[in-house]
Amino acid sequence: MNPILLTPLDLTIAASLLAIDAVISLALGLGLHQRIVVAAVRMVVQLVAIGFILRKVFQLANPAVTGLIILIMVVIAAREAAARPEKRLKHAAGFWIGLGSISSATLLTALFALTTALRPHPWYDARYAVPLAGILLGNILNATSLALDSFLGSISREKAGIEARLCLGAGFWEAIGPHVREAIRRGLVPLVNQMSAAGVVTLPGIMTGQILAGLDPIEAVKYQILLMFLLSGGSALAAVGAAYLAAWRLTDARERLRLDRLA
Repeated sequence: MNPILLTPLDLTIAASLLAIDAVISLALGLGLHQRIVVAAVRMVVQLVAIGFILRKVFQLANPAVTGLIILIMVVIAAREAAARPEKRLKHAAGFWIGLGSISSATLLTALFALTTALRPHPWYDARYAVPLAGILLGNILNATSLALDSFLGSISREKAGIEARLCLGAGFWEAIGPHVREAIRRGLVPLVNQMSAAGVVTLPGIMTGQILAGLDPIEAVKYQILLMFLLSGGSALAAVGAAYLAAWRLTDARERLRLDRLA
C-alpha cells in the first residue's frame, strides 16, 4: 500500500477547523482565540523547521550531529520540567534535577531499545535515534514535572507534620518517605492510564501514524507495544530520580528540612 502524501492544500483545509475553536472562544468569552491562532502558527513553524533539520541530519548520518540534536532536546525538556511545578527550587536546582533525571532515563531507555529490539545498523542511526528520543522525552518530561510538582507542593503544605516527625526522632528519609512515594505515583499515573486505555478507548498516535502510512496493523501494534514498554521504564526512572533528587536538595548533613531552598 502506498502512503498518502499530504499537500499544503490538505493541511490548509484541516486548519479551517481552528475556526471552531475561535467561535467557541468568542461565543463563551474565553479569550483564547488569539492564543489559539498564535499557538497554531508557532506549531506549524516549529514542525516545518524541525522537518528540514531532521532531513539534513538524516542525510549527514553523523553520530556527533545526532548526539547534539538529542542533547538540545534533553536540555529544553529539562527547562520545561523545572518551569512547570507551582513550587520551585532556588538557584536553578530544579533545572539540574530535571536534566539529570530526564537525560539518564532517556539515555538508558533509548540505548536499551536501540541495542536490543530495534537493532539498526549502525545502532546510532539518526532515523531511529532522534525520533525515539523525541517520543521518550515527551512522556519522561511529563513524569518528571508531575513528580516534582507533587513533591514540592506536598512538602510545602505538610511542613509542620514533617518537622514534628523529625522532632520526635524520625530520620529525614523516614519522615519524607510518604511524600516521595506519592510524587512517584503521581508521575506514573498518566502512563498507567494511557496503557490501560490503549487499544480499547484510544488508538495511540504512533500506531495510527504507521497504519495511515501503509504499515500492516499487526506490525504497527508490535511497535506500539514496544514503545509503551519503553515509556513505562523511562517514566519510572525519571519520576524516581526527580523525587529523590528533590528530597536530597531539601535537606542537609544534619537531616533538617530546608524549605529556605524553595523559591
